[in-house]
Amino acid sequence: MKVLVTCPPMLRLIEEFKPQFEEKGIELIAPNVVQTLSEDELTELVPQVEGWIIGDDPATERVFTAGKQGKLKAAVKWGVGVDNVDFKACEKLGIPVTNTPQMFGHEVGALAVQYVLALARDSYFIDREVRKGNWPKPAGISLEGRTAAVIGFGDIGKHTAKYLRPFGLNVIVYDPFAKPNEVEQQQFSFKNYPDDIEKADFLVVTCALNESTYHMVNEEVLSKMKDAVRIVNVSRGPVIDEKALIFALESGKVYAAALDVFEEEPLPLSSPLRNFEKCILGTHNGSNTVDAVRRASKEAIRKLFQFLEV
Repeated sequence: MKVLVTCPPMLRLIEEFKPQFEEKGIELIAPNVVQTLSEDELTELVPQVEGWIIGDDPATERVFTAGKQGKLKAAVKWGVGVDNVDFKACEKLGIPVTNTPQMFGHEVGALAVQYVLALARDSYFIDREVRKGNWPKPAGISLEGRTAAVIGFGDIGKHTAKYLRPFGLNVIVYDPFAKPNEVEQQQFSFKNYPDDIEKADFLVVTCALNESTYHMVNEEVLSKMKDAVRIVNVSRGPVIDEKALIFALESGKVYAAALDVFEEEPLPLSSPLRNFEKCILGTHNGSNTVDAVRRASKEAIRKLFQFLEV
């Protein structure tokens, strides 16, 4: 039996997990993956294995069909986001598939707050200028009494909102599926999107990507926001209309943005986002701590072994 792993964070620690596969007599296929493999590459590899631990690869109907025609019996999406996985195709083809939810709330929430702090005080910009030999002293903004709007109140959104409060920020939450407990109702202001968006000094995106969240931060919404609003995205790139964001950055409507994710990844060299010196650009790396990778990888392996009955 063979198992394919295409998740880069898990692959970087793959030596730790090899004994678990060896104990089951499973051959581990671990290709070199920077971000994702292509559909063509996957249609070659997936049919050769019984199990697949998926990263952010295009896990499309075409790939799963090729897998079904080969040896593929089951798959697990490593991590929380599932927008790249065609679950309907798996159901149609009879391929068991799941993900590993509730894994990264602490890690991604902490990064979101780090980005809020950095945008408030221009810390990354100052660092870059000092390295160039300059000595800038930009005036930042204080957090006490300001407002952060958080889109999404799942595991990551809840941690983000909780971590923001000790800095004195008022927190608005947008999530039609949120079921806040009594304490959360007292701590946060739950609104229908985009009500009161004009009150936000920071907009923090933590929601999943689906049909209803695609480009939900768009030109119309941005136009309603305060001048010099600061935006953080630690969820998925396409939740924000990147063209509208670039226009808002150029006009000054958005002071700066901290983006761990983009509509196209890796970020193209030609992207205008690279031109905004006060923006912070990430590499879709919000969940990537050694502790979180171990946690999610062990859970992915456990679930896949259950599917494969080994």
